[in-house]
Amino acid sequence: MNSVVSDSTSSCRVLVAEKIADIGLAKLRHAGHQVDVRTGMSSDELLEAVQGANALIVRSATQVTAEVIQAGKDLVIVGRAGVGLDNVDVAVATQHGVLVVNDTLSNITSAAEHTMALMLAQARNIPQAHSALVQGRWERSRWEGIELCDKTLGIIGLGRIGRLVAERALGFAMRVIASDPYVSEEIARRSVMSLMSVEELVAQSDFITIHVARTPDTIGLINSELLRLAKPNLRIINVSRGGIVHEADLAEAVVSGRIAGAALDVFDGEPITESPLFGLDSVVVTPHLGASTSEAQSKAGDAIAEQVLLGLAGEFVPAAVNVPAKEVPDALRPYLPLGEQLGRLFGTLCDRLPEVLDVELCGEIGKFDNAVVVMSVVRGLLSAVSDMHVSYVNALDMAKERGMEVRGNSTPTVKDHVNLLTVRGGDHSLGGRLDGVHKEPVLVSADGHTLHMSPAQHMIFLSNEDRPGIIGLVGTLLGDAGINIQDMNVGRSSTGEGASMVIATAQPLPKQVAVELEAIDGVKAARYMGLAVAPA
Repeated sequence: MNSVVSDSTSSCRVLVAEKIADIGLAKLRHAGHQVDVRTGMSSDELLEAVQGANALIVRSATQVTAEVIQAGKDLVIVGRAGVGLDNVDVAVATQHGVLVVNDTLSNITSAAEHTMALMLAQARNIPQAHSALVQGRWERSRWEGIELCDKTLGIIGLGRIGRLVAERALGFAMRVIASDPYVSEEIARRSVMSLMSVEELVAQSDFITIHVARTPDTIGLINSELLRLAKPNLRIINVSRGGIVHEADLAEAVVSGRIAGAALDVFDGEPITESPLFGLDSVVVTPHLGASTSEAQSKAGDAIAEQVLLGLAGEFVPAAVNVPAKEVPDALRPYLPLGEQLGRLFGTLCDRLPEVLDVELCGEIGKFDNAVVVMSVVRGLLSAVSDMHVSYVNALDMAKERGMEVRGNSTPTVKDHVNLLTVRGGDHSLGGRLDGVHKEPVLVSADGHTLHMSPAQHMIFLSNEDRPGIIGLVGTLLGDAGINIQDMNVGRSSTGEGASMVIATAQPLPKQVAVELEAIDGVKAARYMGLAVAPA
């Protein structure tokens, strides 16, 4: 691991590769650090400039690749002045002991306000009327709008931004409902909401706003099938992530009159200058302006500078998305990625977050403080379903916000394994361990069924009757659909009731194949990790 500067008065070199607010630069300089601002660098120029830098600050355009991290042998911390981390190789940074931090809160107010702005612009046809008037057309009757008062707003995704939108909508005397399986009824009631399924929400809403992360489960969430349930006066607003709304399906629904209109700030593939939505009078679009306010930019610059200063001083960094190796016992370090994998897989097994999540470390690993491993499990579970970035630091707070109690348990004894990490909650459980010299992750149990296989990106968990023929039917169905099985494990319940199959596939399972799979006689239930959005 690279040495953290323990003396806060020592001068470090901070390379700033993209523009951040002056307040952030001033804070770094005031602390006595050398701030080297070099924007617009090519990849080769970045590789040269990062040499000798102790900190690197970027936004979204600079690619902090493994090569960049390896070239920055003196790097202590990489700061992303924004939410996403797609442009930073966090895994390689962690391997090299480089802290990675980002800013998850600076833009939430701006995003919520832009959502309301688009909602009002859509309701009152403001951009369309403006365009007509400046072109010399007085079209007062053509652009008649509607009020927000007494309309039903459906919020998909009740994270921080979703809750801010709810507060503002209540100020307009709107009825607010929400859909988020990972938020408890108690949490929802604090915002005066009713929780329901996405289908119920679409059927009841006059307006819908979207505030979820882009995941395999949410890509194409708003599509023609879902829009068939809508009232003809529905208007959809998306300021979250591109691709969650199927843009061609949305355009068709607007053109056909199935819904009244839409307002989008994000698109599937940006920058974008052509879309079937752009020529429609009842659609309002903006070029990803959700975080584009002077206040949000100022907050982002200030926040990332503060985190970088903490990292350079060798202090605890609240926004870190990876854990400094020196803070994790050597025996537990390999279990952090295993814990995150188990957390993600556990989310696959569950329809919603359990009220209580138990994380148990047994064996040699049970002799150490379990806090970091517990956080890694919660981080894995929540990161796939939250619209906010989940770090080791904020994972437990986010779980509490969603009404989930997290309990960590440790014991130095274990019956069948040297070490065992188990996750339990609701009616589900999942167990894993590390095998061999290279400490490869292995799943050893799922919902009480014993198994032995490596976790994978695309997995199918089946609960089935314990009788001949079912395995063949499942394999034939997947083969006929062109789905390659990479690994498969068949297990029996420890109680002797029923059996299970866990299947790793080379590609995601199309939804139509999932429907056919669940219709096989003898298959009781199915859960998927990496389910494809569109039919094959």
